[in-house]
Amino acid sequence: MKQNLTIQEYELPVTINRDTSGGFSASCNAWADCYAQGDSLEEVINEISYVAGSLIELYKEEGMSVPLKLKNTKKQSLPSFRLTFPLIVTGTS
Repeated sequence: MKQNLTIQEYELPVTINRDTSGGFSASCNAWADCYAQGDSLEEVINEISYVAGSLIELYKEEGMSVPLKLKNTKKQSLPSFRLTFPLIVTGTS
């Protein structure tokens, strides 16, 4: 049986702030439910990405509209497919 995988790419505008406690917070102005905290830049970026992905899944399950710009949708056939996705690597100097 042939299966298809749908890949959706959203635009997630994020603001990152340094907290007075020494960590970082991230929020999405377009989506009040989407926010995260982390001890480092790397952690807060990973956390906000995870939160956004989880919220998108929840919103879809509940039949709610995702308040982000959908940039691209691709359909791939399983069991084998090629995938290119953005990889964010951060560093401080």
